[in-house]
Amino acid sequence: MLRKLTEEVEGLTALDGASRAAAGWVARATRSDAVKNTLSGTWLGHQLHPMLTDIPIGAWTMASVLDLTAGSAGAASARRLVGIGLIASGPAAWTGASDWSETYGATQRVGLVHALLNVTASAVQASSWIARRRGRRGLGIALTGAGLCVTACSAYLGGHLSLARGVGVNHTAFQRTVEDWTDVAAVSDIGDGEPLRVTAAGVPVVLVRHEGVLYALSATCTHAGGPLDEGRIVDDGCIRCPWHGSVFRLTDGKATRGPAAVDEPRWEVKTDGGRVHVRSATD
Repeated sequence: MLRKLTEEVEGLTALDGASRAAAGWVARATRSDAVKNTLSGTWLGHQLHPMLTDIPIGAWTMASVLDLTAGSAGAASARRLVGIGLIASGPAAWTGASDWSETYGATQRVGLVHALLNVTASAVQASSWIARRRGRRGLGIALTGAGLCVTACSAYLGGHLSLARGVGVNHTAFQRTVEDWTDVAAVSDIGDGEPLRVTAAGVPVVLVRHEGVLYALSATCTHAGGPLDEGRIVDDGCIRCPWHGSVFRLTDGKATRGPAAVDEPRWEVKTDGGRVHVRSATD
């Protein structure tokens, strides 16, 4: 049933107007490199949003556990846990919104419903905290349980976004390792500052000559699979993905600007007889 409902959400084109408007607002709010890098987890080397979601989910779950097992003796602790979950839901929402703003179509529709469910769950938990604060413990317990049910539905959609739609997944994770030097192009084919797409044993690679030095990275952006060879060289010897603006350093593939959080695989390069040879870097 959940799968069928998810498929119906994916096809709700009526959501597109609201989705695009909200995504545009989030994109403007997260435009600066510092904000995007912080929310994307570029500094961490891993998407930040999945880590932060564990805090509110865990806090609200444990509040319900105390409600069911500790009785009135656990009332104060349960209320604190509801509050902690509410506080943690803010950063979790912002990191998720930043990731979501880079999606399109069916994925963006599911993400919008996922966000609306999270907002609803937070509102219910806030009502629970207020009820508990006012001494209406029974109502607070019921509201926390209801909020957890909404959170569970939202979590299902979040898992679908990551595991079925590939949001936040490293798109080079299963890329083949090429251990042998492989002839991929003529040296004369590579213009300065002009990325060139080649293939090494079936793996797409982008070659770049920058200030007289040849560099090679995997051509598939780790963030969403964008073609780096269609990107452009930017300051400090980096290449920018044309899809979402992720930036990677040519020397080592280091992600220097989100939304990418995972570094780009680097390739070793050598020239021999006017030909360019590459192989997967071992470090």
